[in-house]
Amino acid sequence: MSFEELLNDKAHKFATVAMVDTNGGLRGQMVSANSFSGIIKNGMGMAPAQLALDPTDELLVMPGVTDGAAADFHDETLVVDATSARKLPWSKPGFDLLVLSQFRGDTSKLCPRSILKKQLDSATAAGFSLKYGLELEYTLFDETAESAKAKGYHKLKTATLHKSHDLLLYQVVQSEWYEAVAALCEPLGIELSKMHEEIGGGFMEACIAAGEGLAPADQLVLLKTFIRALAIRQGKSVTYMPRWSEEADSQSVHVHMSLKDQSGNPLFHDANGKHGMSQLFFHFLGGLQKYLGEMTLMFLPTVNSYRRFAAGTFAPPHLGWGFENRSTALRVVGHDANSLRVENRLPGADANPFFTVAATLAAGLAGIHEKIDPWPEVIGNGYEQQGVGPDFLRLMPDAIIAFKASKFARQTFGDRFVDAFAATRQCQYDALHAKGLDGELQRFFDLG
Repeated sequence: MSFEELLNDKAHKFATVAMVDTNGGLRGQMVSANSFSGIIKNGMGMAPAQLALDPTDELLVMPGVTDGAAADFHDETLVVDATSARKLPWSKPGFDLLVLSQFRGDTSKLCPRSILKKQLDSATAAGFSLKYGLELEYTLFDETAESAKAKGYHKLKTATLHKSHDLLLYQVVQSEWYEAVAALCEPLGIELSKMHEEIGGGFMEACIAAGEGLAPADQLVLLKTFIRALAIRQGKSVTYMPRWSEEADSQSVHVHMSLKDQSGNPLFHDANGKHGMSQLFFHFLGGLQKYLGEMTLMFLPTVNSYRRFAAGTFAPPHLGWGFENRSTALRVVGHDANSLRVENRLPGADANPFFTVAATLAAGLAGIHEKIDPWPEVIGNGYEQQGVGPDFLRLMPDAIIAFKASKFARQTFGDRFVDAFAATRQCQYDALHAKGLDGELQRFFDLG
């Protein structure tokens, strides 16, 4: 939809203007049609402090924004993205317009949509076009928010009783849920490609179809928000915590990624290469292995993120790569020019998709530019092998230190973002690390 179409559409009485925060949550305001016409032209004021909030609105330390005497709570301008216009699934006509936006000016250096847009533009300047899709894992509970809190988030009733690896029985029993998720995706413009049962009780996965630009990341944020809204409307609960219980398996958001040239020709495929992989693809993998570790914090952004890597979970054991090998962080998938891609399995379900896509793309492009060769392919069970790939950081304090020290992160995302994001994560860690899982559940179960 164009700006002119938005301005000329007289059916709208109110519109919701939303932005994405650093946690991957949507924040915004409902404005009248008269106000919206001005916002389209001039933008909407929003405090950058929105980017310093944890999911339950705890204000975190962010240099230049919320830190003591230097705190600045002025409004910065949000610019509406007319191409993002869609409909809210349960609102009445006239009240159902939703548009996404991003900060401009200095705050754009901290804004998730702006950060990913900058990396996409860098790819275009280098002659590449990114194609990517996202997989979301979550757990559904037969608990209201109130009943879950009353139980202290322990001994909760999951939507299904037993573990399930694509068990059709549970999918059929929960057909109303699956159909309701599919229905909400239509007005929101979410291209849902797949849904299925996963590892534990109530554990499910929903996949965003591969696309280009900001669209798949936009859709993943919308999907997380409105799946949770659907659960609340049905008297249920959903959590995206990477590990909400010591008995639960780990929850993640996997990123599938490939490159095309500016004419749309796939660049990861070479019929004569190993597994049909081009040399450019191998260099992309090399970049991921070299740089993802020092940017661990962008993929594992909360105290709870690091619980994923307990023994016996399906979280990746290292940054090794393998062909159709789910026991590596970097899984090469596909068998022809149009399907061959890499799946980054490191990000947790609490990761911001704009950050994970931007960091993955930047690392891969650096690998191509620097012609970095990857480690040898992991054959067999990667969980049982040592020294087959570089590692990522397993403790949040180490991840914060490495991110702050990363020359690559600073060159790619700028000092302002690195210092600000690291500071908010340090603030969160300081507040929660001594409180254990119970503290994490209070902070993240409902909204994280």
